[in-house]
Parts: sequence; structure tokens; C-alpha cells
Amino acid sequence: MEGGESSRGDSGDLVCSAAEIRRGKAMQRKFLIDTDTASDDAVALIMALRSSDVEVVGITTVAGNVEVRQSSRNALYTAELCGVSVPVFTGAEKPLRREHQSADWFHGKDGLGDHGYPAPRREPEKLAGWEAIVQLAEAHPGLVLVTLGPLTNVALALLQKPEIAANVGRCVVMGGAPCCEGNVTPAAEYNIWCDPEAARIVARSGLPVEMVGWHLCRGDAVLNLSDIEQVLKLGTPVAKFAMECNSRAQEAYFVQTGEHGISLPDPVAMTVGLEPGVVTSSSEHCWDVECESELTRGMTAVDCLNVAGDERNREVWKGAKKGKIVWTIDNARWKRALMERLR
Repeated sequence: MEGGESSRGDSGDLVCSAAEIRRGKAMQRKFLIDTDTASDDAVALIMALRSSDVEVVGITTVAGNVEVRQSSRNALYTAELCGVSVPVFTGAEKPLRREHQSADWFHGKDGLGDHGYPAPRREPEKLAGWEAIVQLAEAHPGLVLVTLGPLTNVALALLQKPEIAANVGRCVVMGGAPCCEGNVTPAAEYNIWCDPEAARIVARSGLPVEMVGWHLCRGDAVLNLSDIEQVLKLGTPVAKFAMECNSRAQEAYFVQTGEHGISLPDPVAMTVGLEPGVVTSSSEHCWDVECESELTRGMTAVDCLNVAGDERNREVWKGAKKGKIVWTIDNARWKRALMERLR
């Protein structure tokens, strides 16, 4: 047999050579995921880890929905449930300039609905999360960075080495409320509100940001009771976990909005990362983040009319960069993407 060719074993099954396995991995898209792992984050992780054309090269955790050590524990547990040993790196314990304010009222004390899931078998890596972002971005030029929580780790990585922005092929950010009310204040979505200074650094960094705002997980994007039933009928451990860990979030979402079902902002963002064709409308605009006013802290200001360069606005908007704002998605396709990865 020539080197690099395949052979058949005694059973007739195709046996792949080491070279073929390496080629297969090389063809996979490289994803780096930064997360404050709570219930919807866990479902997003499952989607990436169960995508055959994706290699998740690392998961970095940040304080947000839960404190950062709990976030790492939840990420490790979710990876083990998927049978994957992806490295998990613990990152920032608090926002750059503010105290950490969790969202345990929404996701439960442990972030996964307080169902008493066992501790993971593995421990996080020793390297800090923001340092891992720098190293992995340098090691995998063109990787897809998907952020599911406050942007503290990404900001710290950019402060340490600003040039890594050029190594990122896409930066899909679950965050912001570019065309609707916020979910934590009338003006702001939680991930941006939690660490607005970090979000501003990311906005002005030159990263190829694709903003997947809170509006995209509402309305027809919400998993309704019929959708939930269909997921549970799959009967797989990951399907059961995906619905069960969101039980507290389902209750909190009804209190918050009056809408029945499970709203999954992070899996929606992950779907944009995995299947860009799910986006039905988007446009590029300068955007920035409010850091001074407590009334509008964390508001994502988007220059939809392209007036940032006008003389009256130029001083305030200097330093702002353009990003892609996702306005609408194909909700049926997003739900199919979820179902396919929970089978």
C-alpha cells in the first residue's frame, strides 16, 4: 500500500490513514468560542461541538451569566456530554472597570437551571483565557471567533496584542440591541451592558464583527411548546439536556417578556457562525457602545443613516469602525440547524 492511501480491514470497513485524518482535520473550519457558559451557551456549544465540518480549537470562559469558575465547569461538562476533549481556558473574573453582576436570576445559581449536574472529570487549562485567545488566533489565521458573553477576554487579548484582529476571519458577537429594547435595561442587552468598556474596545479594534443582537432570538425564533416537544422526541442525551438546562430560563423569559417558550440567543448566534446563509438581511455600519451614562450604559449605537462622518458627529464618533449588523434570519432554518445537531 502506498503511503497515505486507505486500506480495508478484515471486516471490510474502510480504514483511514493518519495522513487522511490529518487532511480531514485541516479542512475543518476552526472555531474559537468565548462564553459565560449558562443554559443557552451550553446549547450553542453543543451545536459547534457536534458540527462535523468544524474543529473547536478552544473554549475560553468569562464572568457573565455566572462567575467564571462556574462558567468553566459548565463548559467542561457540556464538552464531556458531547464526548469531546476540547481545551477550556478560564478567563476574566470581572469586567474591566466594573463589578461583576451575574444573571443567575435568569439561568439559576449554577447557570444550568440548578438540576444538580455532576462535576466534570477534566480541569481547565492553566493558561488564562485572554492569553489563549492570542495564542489560538496566531496559530489559526482566519479562524471564526464566536463570543457568547461579555467581551472582557477579547478586549484583554486585544490590549495585549492588537494585531490579532487581522488574524480573525469572522467575529460573530452575540450581543447588542441595535433595533429594539434591551433585556437588562430599556437601552441595553446584557452581554454589552455587563462590560461596556470591553465592548467598546472590540467595536473599535478592527475585528470583523457580525453583531447578532437580542432581537433575533425573539418572536418566531423562540422555541415554542411544539418545538420543545419535537426536540424531546429526539430522545438523545444532548436533546434532553438542552431543554432541561433551560427550564429556569424558560420561566424567566415568560416573566420578562410575556412570551411562552425558550429563547436561545447564543444558539442563534452560533447558527450564524456555522451557517452564514441563515442570515436574510444585514448591513454594514459604524457602531459604538455607551460607557458614560448610567441611563444608557451598554447601549449599542448603530449609525444606520451613515451620519457619523458628518461635521456635527465627527468628534464623538472618531475611532468608530464598521461592523455587520444582522437584522433578520431564516427562523425555520435556524431551528433545523438546532435539531440536526441534537439528534
